[in-house]
Amino acid sequence: MRKDFKLKVFEVVKAIPKGETLSYKRVAELAGRPKAYRAVGNILSRNYDPSIPCHRVIRSDEAPGGYNRGSVAKIRKLREEGVNQFRG
Repeated sequence: MRKDFKLKVFEVVKAIPKGETLSYKRVAELAGRPKAYRAVGNILSRNYDPSIPCHRVIRSDEAPGGYNRGSVAKIRKLREEGVNQFRG
C-alpha cells in the first residue's frame, strides 16, 4: 500500500465534521482511489491517533462497520456526536 494514499485517507477522514459520516467507499473516492474501499478499512483499522476520527467512517449499507476499539465503542461515539442515520 502506498504511503501517500494512507496520508490522503487520513486527510479525508480528519475533514469529516463532528456529527457526520462518510462511507469507506466515499473516503476511497475522495482519496483518489475509488475502488480501494477495503484498503481504507485496513488503513483505519491500524489507526490509534485520536486526531483522526475513524469512527466517522461507516459502511455503504449504513452499518457501522469495524472499529479497532470495538463496534460498541464506535456506535457510542457516533451517538454521542448525534449520528443516528446508521444501522446499529
